[in-house]
Amino acid sequence: MRVLGIETTCDETAVAVVADRLGGDGGDILSNEVLSQIAQHAAYGGVVPEIAARAHIDVLDRLISRALGHAKIEAKDLDAVAAAAGPGLVGGVLVGLTAGKALALALGKPFVAVNHLEAHALTARLTEALNFPFLALLVSGGHTQLVAVKGVGDYRRLGSTVDDAAGEAFDKVAKMLGLAYPGGPQIEKLALQGEPHRFDFPRPMLGREGADFSLSGLKTAVRLEILKLGTPSEKDVKDLAASFQAAIVDVIVDRVRAGVRLFIERHGAPQGLVIGGGVAANGAIRRALTQFCVESGLRFVSPPANLCSDNGAIIAWAGLERLKCGLTNDLAFAPRPRWPLDAVASDAHHGKA
Repeated sequence: MRVLGIETTCDETAVAVVADRLGGDGGDILSNEVLSQIAQHAAYGGVVPEIAARAHIDVLDRLISRALGHAKIEAKDLDAVAAAAGPGLVGGVLVGLTAGKALALALGKPFVAVNHLEAHALTARLTEALNFPFLALLVSGGHTQLVAVKGVGDYRRLGSTVDDAAGEAFDKVAKMLGLAYPGGPQIEKLALQGEPHRFDFPRPMLGREGADFSLSGLKTAVRLEILKLGTPSEKDVKDLAASFQAAIVDVIVDRVRAGVRLFIERHGAPQGLVIGGGVAANGAIRRALTQFCVESGLRFVSPPANLCSDNGAIIAWAGLERLKCGLTNDLAFAPRPRWPLDAVASDAHHGKA
């Protein structure tokens, strides 16, 4: 089967075509077209929803044509059309969702509304043969959570951030340090040149019961340290970046450890730990979780960095997985700027998908 996926939940316009493999072990990405809007938002230090929505409108039709061309298929050869229906910026979501519905209607093909978080959670099954159930760590600009992935459409949230998401913390600290947007990659680059033990930043929630995250206090601690320094030198900025990133890494590993315990208590042993979302491309986080999994005897599945950021391939794959389970949607499906994975599970259980 071949599914076209559309992603417009934030500041990337993306379209891809993905096919499943005989035998069911993963899939093949036939095309994966992504246009980033970073340059359009950089001057504002963050994503401007109205600019993002207009940019999606300007390029989406061309991107769909390009994705089909690079996949070397015609639209009529598709088995379904999938589009990210949330969570995300409602204007952008509406653009992609409407385009996906229109294409499905014109082709007479099934339409699949995909939860953006579900797509990140299922990406590991696109790249590797991974059975259910598994634990997914979803870390991005808008979300930081640990989810028990029991099956397609069957998710249980074990913990989430009570304030800032990891990507949001990275971007806000980068802005404090005068770094360019997006801040995460800038901090990671500077952290390689800095001293991670110079500043003793807090590790919120470390050792606490449950698997929730909290990053606002860490962000505030960095701001106070910057104020103390006055005008940070180049070395100060590198050391602040390294110390901040080290704190984030410690928090994530501790919360994952707690999440594994909760998973085992409630669902038995997981088949592995999966990481997804834009922050999942961070090398320090990947290395720390690799080491944790080696010590814990747990399989660690980290998709390639280009599949951790927003892209159409993960939407197409999630659509394909749902299509196989008979989970399609009618054309009245509305955009959901807020759409917890727990709600996806509830919809599937009650036949509302």
